[in-house]
Amino acid sequence: MRTRLTDLADQAGVSTATVSRVLNGKPGVSSQARQAVITAMDLLGYERPDKLRPRSTGLVGLVVPELSNPVFPAFAQVIESVLTQRGFTPLLCAQQPGGTTEDQYVEILLDHDVAGIIFLSGLHADTQQPVDRYQALRGRGLPIVLVNGSAPGIDAPTVAADDTVAIDQAMRHLLSLGHRRIGLAIGPERFVPAQRKRRAFAEALRERLDVADDAEHVVSTLFTVEGGATAAHELLDSGHTAIICGSDLMALGVIRTARQRGLRVPEDLSVVGFDDSVLIGFTDPPLTTVRQPVQAMGRAAVAALMSEMSGTPTSRNELLFHPELIVRGSTSSAP
Repeated sequence: MRTRLTDLADQAGVSTATVSRVLNGKPGVSSQARQAVITAMDLLGYERPDKLRPRSTGLVGLVVPELSNPVFPAFAQVIESVLTQRGFTPLLCAQQPGGTTEDQYVEILLDHDVAGIIFLSGLHADTQQPVDRYQALRGRGLPIVLVNGSAPGIDAPTVAADDTVAIDQAMRHLLSLGHRRIGLAIGPERFVPAQRKRRAFAEALRERLDVADDAEHVVSTLFTVEGGATAAHELLDSGHTAIICGSDLMALGVIRTARQRGLRVPEDLSVVGFDDSVLIGFTDPPLTTVRQPVQAMGRAAVAALMSEMSGTPTSRNELLFHPELIVRGSTSSAP
């Protein structure tokens, strides 16, 4: 049934004349009555006139390295949703090989006079990249927030998953299952998250397995299915019965290689991923993984940016979020 003025008036507790004034933008209505009518529209599904729709208070850039890894669209969805709720218009800048670079996207965003930028796993996470690009943005007063990767000398809030805790959770789980030959398949070690995971892994080997050198237990490739497949060959050749991966995509590559070699997962090889990407729980077997708290991290990144834009700087100490081990079907007792 079509919503009538009388329905809006009854819901808002005002007269139909007041409803009409609000709809037509006429004066003579108190702010309380106006808000009551707007609330009634939303509750009854009445489409607001253009003049009553919330106006954007500015543009905010979101720069991501790619969209092929499901965790990045997940972050983008959360961040864009929260920005929209806050009245901002998000501008998603997704890179791809041979396409627009991060620096080029930043120039485009500056041309659009954005109010701030959130960088997700960008060049700030690459220890071989200079940080002057971010220092220049801060020098011109532009608020920025960095997600998953910190670098010294950048005056900006940083949000990240605690990679040390992630590795500790995975190691404890596999050790409890009796595994002693545990390998790590990780992406390029120039990236901060990869470095942190390897350090935590090496420490766990020393403390729990009395292994002083982690060299034969770590393979660094790419954070992709192909990277995981390549790492699996090396780690399986050296007799590992369990592999911790730097991403869910790498874990899928490990499982593929194991099956190509006639091994069963988890009976012959246990595999742990990282991220808990969309649909990972529906793989064959469902993947045991360490879940990044994407919702909490995305909301925290937006909250930090809002504070920066309002002139209330937040702490420059990195805000670390506790991941969660999700046990599924890709891990079992050591063979």
